[in-house]
Amino acid sequence: MGTSLRALGAAFTATTLTGVALCTPAAARALPHRAGTVGGDQLAGRGLISPEGVKAPPKTTASSYVIADAETGQVLAAKDPHGHYLPASTLKTLTAVTLIPKLDKGKTVKPSQDACNEEGSAVGLVPKPIYKVDDLMRALLMVSGNDAANALAEAHGGMTATLADMNKEARRLQAYDTVAKTPSGLDRPGQRSSAYDLALIARAGLALPSFRKYVSTKTAKFPAPKGYYEIGNHNKLLWRYPGMIGVKNGWTSKALGSFVGAASRNGHTIIVSIMHDEGSFWEDVAKMLDWGFAARGRATPVGVLVDPVPEKASVVPELTGPARSGSALAGGATALPSRRPVAAVDSGSGPIAAMIAIGAGLLGGLVWLGYGIRRRRAGRT
Repeated sequence: MGTSLRALGAAFTATTLTGVALCTPAAARALPHRAGTVGGDQLAGRGLISPEGVKAPPKTTASSYVIADAETGQVLAAKDPHGHYLPASTLKTLTAVTLIPKLDKGKTVKPSQDACNEEGSAVGLVPKPIYKVDDLMRALLMVSGNDAANALAEAHGGMTATLADMNKEARRLQAYDTVAKTPSGLDRPGQRSSAYDLALIARAGLALPSFRKYVSTKTAKFPAPKGYYEIGNHNKLLWRYPGMIGVKNGWTSKALGSFVGAASRNGHTIIVSIMHDEGSFWEDVAKMLDWGFAARGRATPVGVLVDPVPEKASVVPELTGPARSGSALAGGATALPSRRPVAAVDSGSGPIAAMIAIGAGLLGGLVWLGYGIRRRRAGRT
């Protein structure tokens, strides 16, 4: 009896699932479907990814970079664009993109002593209610204030809530290489990003008027217990490169140099992001911007900066392919495989869901029938 039930159940399951497959549209039958590398399959490359028909992009000591057209999203050239590296203070762009829409820039903030004591670059906060969110955003993006990053996190409800929202925002932007462990970008185990993701995040930031204003400000007055003092933007290209909009640079001893920036010329904007640069990258970035303007409209794109996920869509990051090795994270780790989205299926309604539910119910009944027979037999022995 038990054998017969198992055979019947298996046959019923196969018949039911075959029926579901026959009633399912071709696109759904192919699921679960894993899309290619975010931005295009060419961007899975580890080395230089250069377009044909134009001269090669300038050389750089950066381990990873992306040059892209901000308007079209076209990636014009890249090097290990999805390699995972420590982002250092370029991660503050994600902090800003996440919190600017959520915080009232006129809100008064009293930083904690812990926030004021944060290590690394700082604007010099004191634990007094003399700062507006607007002031702290300037300090975050102009002078890379780690103390300001923590104070903003406190204003948003604390570190846990802020990091959760930062990582949620990264997923919304399809920045699947990015994991935030701090709002400041200070090195932490498991924290990472990629040149591709930094370009995505910067592009999203430039669409926010406040973000654009903060990153392009050269000097500003900053509150002090007795008046104000002047702060200056750390982005040297704001002072050197014609048309420079700004964005963010970063450095730690493990991450080395990182940068994401944008410049406009003749009504067009080019974004450049670099990671894990061993030297002084300012001149290299200027040359990469020049190359981007020259190649724009002439080079065949090697990929694209994808748009954010629509609000109602469901995208799940999935690790696909073998782990890549050799693209070093600062500190001796290696680059991880790119995260890629998995297409979602709405199986909660419609004839497919109904057939699955009926099949599951009937199969469950058969299992319980067999279980009851076995129990009665066991009672007789």
